[in-house]
Amino acid sequence: MSDQPSTTHPSTTASESDLIAARRAKLQRWRDDLGLQPFGSRVDDLVSLAHARGQFDQAAADAMSSEEPPSEDPRPRARVAGRVMQHRAMGKLVFMSLRDHSGDLQISCSKADMELPQFKLASKLDYGDIVVAEGPVGMTKRGEICVWADRFDVHCKSLAPPPEKFHGLADPEMRARRRYVDMYANPETMQIFQRRSQLVGAIRLFMQDREFLEVETPMMHAVAGGAAARPFVTHHNTLDMELYMRIAPELYLKRLLVGGMPRVFEINRNFRNEGVSRRHNPEFTMMEAYQAFGDRESVLELTETLLRHLAVDVIKTGTVTWGEYTVDWTQPFDRIAYASLFEQSLGCNMRDEAAVRDVATKRGIEDAVSRDHWLLVDALFGDYAEASLDPERPTFVIDFPSAVSPLARPREDDATLAWRSELFVCGMELGNFYTELNDPDIQRDYFTTQMDGIDDEAAAFRSMDQDFLDALLVGMPPAGGMGIGIDRIIMLLTGATSIRDVILFPLLRPEGGA
Repeated sequence: MSDQPSTTHPSTTASESDLIAARRAKLQRWRDDLGLQPFGSRVDDLVSLAHARGQFDQAAADAMSSEEPPSEDPRPRARVAGRVMQHRAMGKLVFMSLRDHSGDLQISCSKADMELPQFKLASKLDYGDIVVAEGPVGMTKRGEICVWADRFDVHCKSLAPPPEKFHGLADPEMRARRRYVDMYANPETMQIFQRRSQLVGAIRLFMQDREFLEVETPMMHAVAGGAAARPFVTHHNTLDMELYMRIAPELYLKRLLVGGMPRVFEINRNFRNEGVSRRHNPEFTMMEAYQAFGDRESVLELTETLLRHLAVDVIKTGTVTWGEYTVDWTQPFDRIAYASLFEQSLGCNMRDEAAVRDVATKRGIEDAVSRDHWLLVDALFGDYAEASLDPERPTFVIDFPSAVSPLARPREDDATLAWRSELFVCGMELGNFYTELNDPDIQRDYFTTQMDGIDDEAAAFRSMDQDFLDALLVGMPPAGGMGIGIDRIIMLLTGATSIRDVILFPLLRPEGGA
């Protein structure tokens, strides 16, 4: 037996431990009896299983199955690698199904075509082993395209048993926790993350075609700003200073407009120390973009065109099903004013303070009597008005109250409203869109108003991003800005109904934790 220590997981059952022990014993026999070192080495000229399947030549296969086959095998050859998903040894023949990132393919091994040690190895495999096979691409008597292997080797012995054969890895939390198993056991998982990569790549190309420059801004901030959210706090030992994992890159990207970059975007992680749900993960991916001399309308057009491009040109269909909803991305997006949606949903004018408080009290909103009027309006809007939108119609809600939009420019015709919009699809908010506020005095007033609840004047000053205000004093050109949730876009375009299904490694409690 192997003298290597056990590496079984703490949650491994007794039966699984027995299976692992049996696999370790087989590994040791391979080493002792065959001189095999089954943890592989470099392999050149590999093709995907899908590529090998595509090489199949019916005429060549027919020629080989004729009464007088040609002296030289006309079938194309392929060298492939994959994980063993099915295995059947039948005397002088061994059949196995391999899986890689592109799909499944049968490998057929005949004792007559292979060196005996390789054939014996092929007949003794376990599910999950990673192998390399090479041979002509042909067809079995049952009409199954396969590689008729004449060369075969094991390149990684799997010591852990795979998921149960018929039900697979089905538990959603276990799939997220053991993503490395989920990806090979459930092909749809691999497809989602391949699609995610394609979509993010397409977003980058789209933005570059629009002459936006991709940049990277700090992940650790001395001041938590750019969005109303609770930050993660950390400490830098050498500088002995408290830092915040960024909740949004907005204020740094705007500094770049001040510096002279006309169009910038960033696709990266944000961190918000808030809830976990099917639509929220504390660590998530967003794209923010800013266009000098643009406005809210320019970034709304940019966003609508981008999402339509992703649905039509990347997903290859303008209509996508998400849960019970079907979204037609080819149609023009709807628009509705914040005030109109509020009144339609709640039955009162959002400016009528008494009526708003009465509605809030009846609906059980916390602090309905004492809370700031506009914060109460926004709480009601988030709880009730958003839910009244048609989930299958992408809709821009425009003209949010300025009191809850401290980084957006107030409307010139009504300063209580801001040039701000949010996009909603399938009951989810996908993004925020502004005509950016670039007046340093108004911005300082907004920041100061936000600090009113902090008793310590020095603490309030430290909580204000003074450097950003200094940048606005230098002068930032008028601009349109946008921030969209990449994870939620991936959800909608792949049909995934949980954010965990589109994040490779979502945050989870430690296994066995309370």
